[in-house]
Amino acid sequence: MLVAVDPSGLLQDLRADGSPAGPPVHAADLPAAIAAREAADAPRWVWPATAEFYPGLLRAGVRVARCHDLELTEALLLGHAGRWGAPRSLAAAHARLHGRPVPPDPPPRLPEPPGLAQGALFDTVSAPAAALQTISEVYGDQLRRVAETEHPGRFRLLVAAESAGSLVGAEMGHAGLPWRADLHDELLRELLGPPQAVGPPRRLAELTAEINAAFGLHGLHPDSPAEVVKAFARAGIDIPNTRAWVVRQVEHPAVKPLLEYKELYRIWTAHGWSWLDQWVTGGRFRPEYVPGGVVSGRWAARGGGALQVPKSVRRGVVADPGWRFVVADAGQLEPRVLAAMSGDRRFAEAGAAGDLYAALAANSFDGDRAKAKVALIGAMYGQTGGNAIPALAVLRKHYPVAFDYVEAAARTGEAGGLVRSWLGRTCPPSSATWGDDAGLDPPETEQPLGGASGRARGRFTRNFVVQATAAEWALVLLATLRTALEGTRAELVLFVHDEVVVHCPADEAEQVVAAVHDSAAKAGRMLFGDTTVRFPLDVSTVGAYADAK
Repeated sequence: MLVAVDPSGLLQDLRADGSPAGPPVHAADLPAAIAAREAADAPRWVWPATAEFYPGLLRAGVRVARCHDLELTEALLLGHAGRWGAPRSLAAAHARLHGRPVPPDPPPRLPEPPGLAQGALFDTVSAPAAALQTISEVYGDQLRRVAETEHPGRFRLLVAAESAGSLVGAEMGHAGLPWRADLHDELLRELLGPPQAVGPPRRLAELTAEINAAFGLHGLHPDSPAEVVKAFARAGIDIPNTRAWVVRQVEHPAVKPLLEYKELYRIWTAHGWSWLDQWVTGGRFRPEYVPGGVVSGRWAARGGGALQVPKSVRRGVVADPGWRFVVADAGQLEPRVLAAMSGDRRFAEAGAAGDLYAALAANSFDGDRAKAKVALIGAMYGQTGGNAIPALAVLRKHYPVAFDYVEAAARTGEAGGLVRSWLGRTCPPSSATWGDDAGLDPPETEQPLGGASGRARGRFTRNFVVQATAAEWALVLLATLRTALEGTRAELVLFVHDEVVVHCPADEAEQVVAAVHDSAAKAGRMLFGDTTVRFPLDVSTVGAYADAK
């Protein structure tokens, strides 16, 4: 069952091909009408963009099981056609379908801290673009284009998972991650000292003084990379930048306080008292997640840094009384994905083990796990020099199919071509100058890049096919887990690349753990069929996020 929904209050049943199956129905109370249909037959809702529509339903207390996000699907199809980055809104898709000038996408909304955001019931797109006829036509066109892809079955799974992910992202932002403001404040005071009315906290001021004294200077600002580089130069030490790994290689009395300053300054500016006041309300941290926000399909976030919560502040993430966190992390995910997608039989047999690196080492690297890991990471990321050379030679000899899989992706990238994930997500083209005008087709063939640009492009495409497929596995896991948790009080509260966090009553924790493991197995089967590769999870049940493995 398919139902097109327009934020203005119109509903319309659709046939399987997207054409109208009856007259539109106006709902005076749209959330109530959607809730009623959801209870009656749980249709797949076809709407312009989940991020613009679903938060309003959640605020009204309405959840849906399935949807088709036209905007996210359009982005996937544009990328598949070599038009990555072209306008993807419903208005743009409709204009493109009818050969009209394609309007640019509206700029992303600035994130609003939860304490300030009120929001209408629906953050709607413009009325002309949201007409039911437009939705029906664009949906039908997308079905046709999906059927024309090289592997339509896989691409349909990608579209379904991407749309399901959009629902999860909105639900996680609505539910929020439990966060104890009092513990966070306590932690900040331990690390930084009490907040000051003017200027940085006491510990940062003390470190600033230590750094200046070490350089024999006054007035140096440690948060200024240019000033720090110049200070080292005056001391006879040339460094290209002030990144921590660069500074650690330097012998100078300023190094130790500078490294501590950099770490604490980042905490103060990114997750200090100002962040706490803005983003944690009612005991919850509610950021805005952006499914598919990274070219590989990984998620991004707008506001609050949800995907970059440092371990040093996770002590504030504490489950509600009587509740627990189930934290599941996929171990060695990308190597296992490569084993499954490449079709390398021997490599897949190693992927059946609990520790893939150890299995590779036992089979081909004389038991040297570290060497096996170096080889595999070098193959996936293009680290082909130094100590990796002999290890890569062993990998190539014993697992040629897997090795050639990523090598072929690298060669395609070096030649300026496009590569795809297992389900069909496509990397951006090497040159996107044509993309400024959405009415233009990309060149039929990309020109070889050559030189350093070609090698960099090859390293990107080599890893893209693996990382993007790993992101798909994680997304399918998330979608199946969401379905498995229906009927429980458990709530998905965090998703970072290959880690999922569920907040649940303590008496449901065992059920959630079982659901997580089952969803991981299902995700592997849904993507790769009958593969011997296992996708094990490290699962912890804890009261505080910081206590997870």
